Amino acid sequence: MARPISFTIEKQHPRSQARAGVLKTRHGEVRTPAFVSVATKATVKGIQPDILADLGVQCIIANTYHLYLSPGEDLVEKAGGVNTFMHWDKPSMTDSGGFQVFSLGEGYGKKVSKVGPASAGSPSAASVASSFSAGPVVDATKDDATEAARTAAVYDEDLATSHGKLAIVDEEGVTFTSHNDGTLHRFTPERSIEIQHKLGADIIYAFDECTSPTAEYAYQKEAMDRTHRWALRSLKAHRQNISKNEAQALYGIVQGGRFKDLRLESAKTIASMDFDGYGIGGSFSKDDILGILDKVNSELPQEKPRHLLGIAEPEDLFLGVAAGADTFDCVLPTRNGRTGGVYSHDGKYIIENARFKDDFSPLDHECGCPVCLSYTKAYIHHLFRTKEMLGMILLSQHNIYFLANLTERIRQSILDDQFEHFRDSFLGRYSTNAVRLR
Repeated sequence: MARPISFTIEKQHPRSQARAGVLKTRHGEVRTPAFVSVATKATVKGIQPDILADLGVQCIIANTYHLYLSPGEDLVEKAGGVNTFMHWDKPSMTDSGGFQVFSLGEGYGKKVSKVGPASAGSPSAASVASSFSAGPVVDATKDDATEAARTAAVYDEDLATSHGKLAIVDEEGVTFTSHNDGTLHRFTPERSIEIQHKLGADIIYAFDECTSPTAEYAYQKEAMDRTHRWALRSLKAHRQNISKNEAQALYGIVQGGRFKDLRLESAKTIASMDFDGYGIGGSFSKDDILGILDKVNSELPQEKPRHLLGIAEPEDLFLGVAAGADTFDCVLPTRNGRTGGVYSHDGKYIIENARFKDDFSPLDHECGCPVCLSYTKAYIHHLFRTKEMLGMILLSQHNIYFLANLTERIRQSILDDQFEHFRDSFLGRYSTNAVRLR
């Protein structure tokens, strides 16, 4: 049976696991290392899909949980799959919904993120929380689920209340309540794969349990072992569908939290299964991410692609690439953009700061994105001060371009045998001059 993707390593860095490659899918190629833009609900927030390619985006990742709730996987399938539905003709992924197991269950109400505490000044992914109320039961395995049960609200931590734990994990799967109307739903590995088959992305993920970075060792091991059993069930459900096997690749996910022995055990176990590629998920401290990733990726098959889930700020990209990751996704480019945060070669800054009121220079003198070529800091500062939505759109576009372009430059530096030089020069300037997001 033909594989739905192929991965070719073009250049291996001699002093690290950094590598430049080409990932081929039915919707085209991804030149790696590459930044994958997050399109949770079949949309990258504030960005028209038809201009994503102009920003350097080669691949997007949507979310099974959110698209299941709204508009429903049947409608997306009827539209021709997530690519056709959102007018995107390049490679795509769908996450399994496993992160929602964490954010609605173990992480609910605790204001913790998937990225654990790091050293002072280190950025971290924003916390995720939401609020629900009890409501009627909707069986996610039923085709006749009500329209109300498939309508999702924006996933916003500001909605968090004290209603209690809203996802219950057991051996078979996870029971959770909709953050729109409180209706009860059920995901299993088989159901996640079934939904992802209908969503139709080029690359899909095994159902996993993403734990809190603060979880104790005993629970991390329990969740990891359960993730391994769910991985086998996900793989079986996928392989039984011949047509989907030919069209969609399935990635297994390495878990284990911050514990090196668990990460290595998970990597060895997932590597022993016949996945098309691998995701590294779960919880990290950015102080030890390199050590964990380096050893994890040493256990994974070298000829298959690896994706680092949910972590992709500039500093992270260099760490992840050196440790052998090929693709990365993160919500922070658009989330920062919506709150006035700007990536630049001189670090990160807030556009609403008063000093930018009469600054008629571009957001970044060295950036070639459409925003920097057309607009000034003063103009975008004005948009934010007057609460015009265009400001959030422009910053989101710039930030996405910045990360997509940075990964392309990292790729070229590997091909040119200049990876270490580029890393040191970029991060030396970026870290020294950074005005941290607050």
